[in-house]
Amino acid sequence: MEIRFWGTRGSVPTPGPQTVRFGGNTSCVEVRTESDHVFVFDCGTGARLLGDALVAHGPVSASMLISHTHWDHIQGFPFFAPAFTPNNTIAVYGPEGGRRSLHDTLAQQMEHSFFPVDLSQLPATLTYHDLGEGAHKLGGARVIAQYLNHPAVTLGYRLEADGAAIVYTCDHEPFGASLWRRDVPAGPLEAILHDGDRRHAQFLADADLVIHDAQYTPEEYPAKKNWGHSTFEYVVNLACSVGVKRLALTHHDPAHDDAAVAEIERRARAVAERRRSPLEIFCAYEGGVVSVDARGARQVDAADAAQTPAGGGPAARVLIVDDDAMVRRLAVRALEPDGYVLSEAVNGREALERMGAEMPDLIILDLLMPELGGMEVLRVLRANPRTVYVPVLILTSKIDEGSTRAGFDVGATDYVTKPFSIPQLAARVRACLRRAPRP
Repeated sequence: MEIRFWGTRGSVPTPGPQTVRFGGNTSCVEVRTESDHVFVFDCGTGARLLGDALVAHGPVSASMLISHTHWDHIQGFPFFAPAFTPNNTIAVYGPEGGRRSLHDTLAQQMEHSFFPVDLSQLPATLTYHDLGEGAHKLGGARVIAQYLNHPAVTLGYRLEADGAAIVYTCDHEPFGASLWRRDVPAGPLEAILHDGDRRHAQFLADADLVIHDAQYTPEEYPAKKNWGHSTFEYVVNLACSVGVKRLALTHHDPAHDDAAVAEIERRARAVAERRRSPLEIFCAYEGGVVSVDARGARQVDAADAAQTPAGGGPAARVLIVDDDAMVRRLAVRALEPDGYVLSEAVNGREALERMGAEMPDLIILDLLMPELGGMEVLRVLRANPRTVYVPVLILTSKIDEGSTRAGFDVGATDYVTKPFSIPQLAARVRACLRRAPRP
């Protein structure tokens, strides 16, 4: 496979003399397989130049995999030249579970208030597909989609073709407040504290190339927590732990000029050196090309196909359990727009009583409550055959290692720490529901 970077910037385009080396266009990566099928990861402003290059070489057949529909990942779509040629075929994929379908979101940004050409006027053969988490056969390749941790429903993609594997993961934030457990040596996969970070590492495992969001330095991250992006240190440590061969750091912060990105590259390589890892690391730059040769790469296990697509089936029932009325109001505000059937309980005892009358599809559970705490409620749920598989999202201000490990040991599905952002909670609830076992 051949990989070419057309856009490596995050958040907003940053043209100018200070971004010449690494580029100022937003996210867009081209992957071409041996069968000459073109995969396009994200459609930021870099997609304009990619589109021009594609149409210069005749008819285009492409699969476009959009991680999510924040502007910096779709703003190049109206300028993607292959969409304006009748004999081209483009299948566009994106995550299901948002408040609009992929088609409707792309159409909205091309309404006449914003753009002179309506989506329906594009002459190419365009199809739109809302993907769930799991394995898919696309363009003659195996594509595994997995939800990332971002304040919008976001998919990472693992492309396995021609005996090799590449992974594209933008935008993603660490799940845990710390990466490693303290009771075992740091480094191995089993030493990762949070189940979400361990699952993410397994998604990257043994890839020939991982293209990963690394927007922040460790010093910048505390002020940007819950914005949905990683530090280079987090990414390098995960890659070292699971046998990644090459790592391309991307989604460069708009405040980082070429010198700042080069310093991130230097510091990232130093992390790998301290780990005594052979991992090859570079910061992605516009025009950069990477070739990945066949070597019989191991396939990763994929999550089961997603649950009923957004808009289909009955609305999920979500029970919010917290003794703080303000937290419950914020949770309701986050979840109401998705049409869930919401109910509330002020303590663990009331929650268990409510579940006796009507079983929720997901429970948001505070740890520290009067009468019956969240950990005790979780133990009761996991001991009952009726509730053993109900997703439980722990909502807590306790981010210490002991509390996190204890919750996962008892059977928590995920953790969200207080204070949380409304988009963050909404996205994590959607992901938990779509991973839930079918009844």
